[in-house]
Amino acid sequence: MATSLKPVEKLADFQTPRTAEIAPPRAAEFTTMLDSSPDQWKVITDEFPAYFRGLPDRVLTHFKMLDEPYGGYPINRYQHCLQTATRAFKDGQDEEYVICALLHDIGDTLCSVNHADMAAAILKPFVSDKNHWMIENHTPFQGYYYFHHIGLDRHAREKFRGHPAFEHTAQFCHIYDQNSFDPNYATMKLEDFEPMLRRFFEKPKRATFKKI
Repeated sequence: MATSLKPVEKLADFQTPRTAEIAPPRAAEFTTMLDSSPDQWKVITDEFPAYFRGLPDRVLTHFKMLDEPYGGYPINRYQHCLQTATRAFKDGQDEEYVICALLHDIGDTLCSVNHADMAAAILKPFVSDKNHWMIENHTPFQGYYYFHHIGLDRHAREKFRGHPAFEHTAQFCHIYDQNSFDPNYATMKLEDFEPMLRRFFEKPKRATFKKI
């Protein structure tokens, strides 16, 4: 027996209205945490995953802020970070290492005198202890190549001698970081790294706080 179909009277029947209402995110109703309740925190924990999924976009937005003149260097920080990541990628490093290379100087916008702290804080939940230490402490290791030109101690990294990640960090700076200021190098584009960056930020490897 044939099924009776309701005729479509106009094309709009197939289309989602442009003005379709979208429910706004829910919000807990408290003005002090002292007065909050489990039900209100359930609202927050339910809403947080959607906010967390936006992290790659926020990182990419901030990374693009590096694409501006920076303090007289041969190339800006945007190009330098891309070049550092390109060298690591072409050398066969894993995705975690490549993303560390990509974001190692992302803090130069807001933490211009302690940029490594910001990069390390962003990366910490997603990387190994060794890679986190490398990013957090790469400044004095990079300084080996130029501190003596600006009146600083090029051997400042020696205070870390004996640390398990010392050589790991020294190699990062020597092989990928200190030599990534070449305006003629065939640097990959940010779009080339975006898929792995999104995979990288999908799930933290560790919590940043412990239960009491």
